Amino acid sequence: MAAPEERIRLALVDDHRMLLGALTEWIRGAADDITLVAAVTTWPELLTNPEFPVDVVLLDLDLKDSIPISLKISTLKTAGVTTVVMSTYSEPNVVREALASGAMGYLVKSEGAEMIVEAIRSAHRGEPYISAELDLALNAGDVGGVPKLSAQERRVMALYGGGEPVKSVAYQLGISEETAKSYLKRIREKYRVAGFDVGTKVALRKRAITDGIIIQTDAPHGL
Repeated sequence: MAAPEERIRLALVDDHRMLLGALTEWIRGAADDITLVAAVTTWPELLTNPEFPVDVVLLDLDLKDSIPISLKISTLKTAGVTTVVMSTYSEPNVVREALASGAMGYLVKSEGAEMIVEAIRSAHRGEPYISAELDLALNAGDVGGVPKLSAQERRVMALYGGGEPVKSVAYQLGISEETAKSYLKRIREKYRVAGFDVGTKVALRKRAITDGIIIQTDAPHGL
């Protein structure tokens, strides 16, 4: 687990007060490496908050103001802040616009607390993160091609495909067992959409070798 001085300083911006309150509780209960330093309902409140700039901002896409999301993201980027956009919208063009503007992550509001926390961590590491649902929508036309896996998904696939049990995968990557299982579910769904069945551990290992995620000389530990 990260040392106190390495904690991620997070700000939440969402104009739905009930959701803001729920997110605050979720994040505080799910991650001791993230310090929630601000939870506000408007864009100006974020910029004038004494804790600003922070490390990561979890930003509601639609704050019902007249400021374009692209301007907000570029403003945060200039201040050295990483942005993860959160929205009820899952249309691919909306997601692409946010990512093209510089957002490091995009989540739908139905995501569980574990995956929201992992998105914050990934963004802080400089690794793009979007929800599995949105990723599938963005790459729906890539049937027959190799799925696009995040760096963390590739790590999970390499370890699990190499024979490690889920518990060991989680321990080695510093994530919870439930998060590791969520990654495996995402990986399998991405391959399914691309036309590949990796439902078993053996099938997933073979696919990992084919796609260069693990090398064939790796000795499987638990197959």
